[in-house]
Amino acid sequence: MPTYAYACKDCGHAFDIVQSFSDSSLTSCPECEGALRKKFNSVGVVFKGSGFYRTDSRDSKGSSVSPAPATAPVAAPAPAAAAN
Repeated sequence: MPTYAYACKDCGHAFDIVQSFSDSSLTSCPECEGALRKKFNSVGVVFKGSGFYRTDSRDSKGSSVSPAPATAPVAAPAPAAAAN
């Protein structure tokens, strides 16, 4: 069962509670009977197995990506010779 974090909008009391997914959210603070809000935190994600890391797709020789070819700057056309 997940643990949810709540904070009171009125008194600032903060607490965590273990609730089932099917349980409804709490609405009143146990300290002052004020309105509660559910706090949301970032979720810790763990990627297990192969294919998730940059080094998983590389061979033992080094990088499998070839570097982009260098492009030379294009020279401006020569000015036309003046006709006499």
